[in-house]
Amino acid sequence: MTELLRTGARQLLQQAIEAEVQELLATHSGRLLDDGRAGVVRNGHLPEREIQTGIGPVTVRIPKVRAKTGEPVTFRSALVPPYVRKAQSLEAALPWLYLKGVSTGEMSAALEVLVGPEARGLSASTVSRLKRAWAAEYQAWREEPLAKDRWVYLWADGVYSGLRAEQAKLCALVIIGVNERGEKHFLAIEDGVRESTQSWREVLLKLKSRGMNVPQLAVGDGAMGFWAALEEVYPGTRHQRCWMHKTMNVLNCLPKSLQPKAKQALHEIWQADTREDAEKAFDLFIKTYEAKYPKAVLCLQKDREELMAFYDFPAQHWQSIRTSNPIESTFGTIRHRTKRSKGCLTRDGMLHMMFKLGLCAQQNWRRLRGFEYLAQVITGVKFRDGIEVTESNQAAA
Repeated sequence: MTELLRTGARQLLQQAIEAEVQELLATHSGRLLDDGRAGVVRNGHLPEREIQTGIGPVTVRIPKVRAKTGEPVTFRSALVPPYVRKAQSLEAALPWLYLKGVSTGEMSAALEVLVGPEARGLSASTVSRLKRAWAAEYQAWREEPLAKDRWVYLWADGVYSGLRAEQAKLCALVIIGVNERGEKHFLAIEDGVRESTQSWREVLLKLKSRGMNVPQLAVGDGAMGFWAALEEVYPGTRHQRCWMHKTMNVLNCLPKSLQPKAKQALHEIWQADTREDAEKAFDLFIKTYEAKYPKAVLCLQKDREELMAFYDFPAQHWQSIRTSNPIESTFGTIRHRTKRSKGCLTRDGMLHMMFKLGLCAQQNWRRLRGFEYLAQVITGVKFRDGIEVTESNQAAA
């Protein structure tokens, strides 16, 4: 988390400084040379500087400008004034920056916290320029082609931010994919309406138009409209229900006194070494709870086949494809921050914040465990109970 915050602070500071220098150049846009070229231009950067913070040093590069005609012009950043080497209260400021950073008024106050009361030169136009830079990055990312990679697995979930825009709670439809090299990437972070089928259909059609191939497996919560949309757009993709969500949903149908024992019984299903053992544990759970708690049994039983799909894929991947944890863990910090906020973000502001946070986290993701088996999955090699099916073990079976 410390490295995540430090990286985010560096990127945010550099973007804000860039917005400041662009504003300065705009104020001198009327100063022109005889041939019509700009009279005040950029002129490289000063040597890198380290700002000591509560989370360690944050490196920044301050641009230089040069006047080719008339009175000299010097760029001085309001965020990082000359000789400032220590940010004040940065640990308190960073969560605020990420949460409130897309609101002009709040961003101005939050950025000033980085260097204390000395940073009074931050104008609303500078903040607006910074917000436009974020929006441009997000729009460019949404159009990036996906055909250069083979996407093998998808994780999908609806992330409720805890913030409200207008009258509705904001929800982002998020998809993470893993390519043939085992690299995980965000593929979509889009606004959605209660995870409806139509909203997910639009997300998937957008991915298809960007060149995404038919994935082998998609992982997600059973309550989403994602599955109906997936069946329309990518009918050849297998479905895997998230065991984490399913466990919580089943336990919610049982008295608290029975939940620890029932949770262990559910773990014995999806942690079984073979599908046969999992089916036996599944049947035992049904017999144990069906008479008194039919709602809990129905919740489990309705997705039986989709809960067992992972057994047909390499055992090295099971840890990753049994749940939608890649999304849950990444956005856990966002939920933690936003649920305590009384403020509001616009629809676009929320998406831009999630986009910036998500891509920052993505830089630290490790490759999928057992990524060398992805080539076999792509080429259609059969797996049974996580083991590749060969002539010898097929005959033995």
